[in-house]
Amino acid sequence: MNPSLGKRFLAETIGTALLVAIGTGAIVLASRAGGVPQWGLAVAWFFAVLVPIVLFVEISGAHLNPAVTLGLAASGRIGWAEVPEYVLGQFVGAFVGSAFVAVTVGTEAHLGSTLPSTDLLTVFGGEVVFTAALVAAVFVFADRGEGRFRWRLALPPLVVGVSTYVIGPLTGSSLNPARTIAPAVLSGSFADLWVYLVSVLLGAILVGLAWRPRSVDLSDRGPGRLEVDR
Repeated sequence: MNPSLGKRFLAETIGTALLVAIGTGAIVLASRAGGVPQWGLAVAWFFAVLVPIVLFVEISGAHLNPAVTLGLAASGRIGWAEVPEYVLGQFVGAFVGSAFVAVTVGTEAHLGSTLPSTDLLTVFGGEVVFTAALVAAVFVFADRGEGRFRWRLALPPLVVGVSTYVIGPLTGSSLNPARTIAPAVLSGSFADLWVYLVSVLLGAILVGLAWRPRSVDLSDRGPGRLEVDR
């Protein structure tokens, strides 16, 4: 049976807080150090996503991202009634994680906010493409299980890491409304915020509507399901 919504809410809150604290904390530390190679931030974001997935995948499915939750609901992999608890937990966690960074690490780089450094069309396209890739990666292990030795758990973190390396210098690599909104609000950095919200949610919905599961086990659905076939 799935854990209660209360346990899933708590898992999403703590997991998203870890994701935001590790990922945006790395950006703030890099800014304080005068910059680091982009691959270094990509590695940091890989682990920012991987750590909470490993910790919470069997409790909540470790969505950690309203766009992922939306994609799963749009595709029929979770019920719409589950969405509010997930999304609320994710936003609470994102603000907790961002506030933790501000208090313990610093507020440089606008707390790791996603700010465009190129034209908005490029930002929009990059965020749509990589958000779609992230949601597709989640669907792979949502449908097929974690894989022998749980290797499929690394697929979403890998997408985030590649996105950070490829479009990070241009867009900040959001892919996640909670990750973008929390540092933006706490740092007062609202420049072109709309483009991230629209593009990320669009990418998630497109994949969710286009990639329906062949079957859904209603008693144990979502990316936390155990490996059953290979």
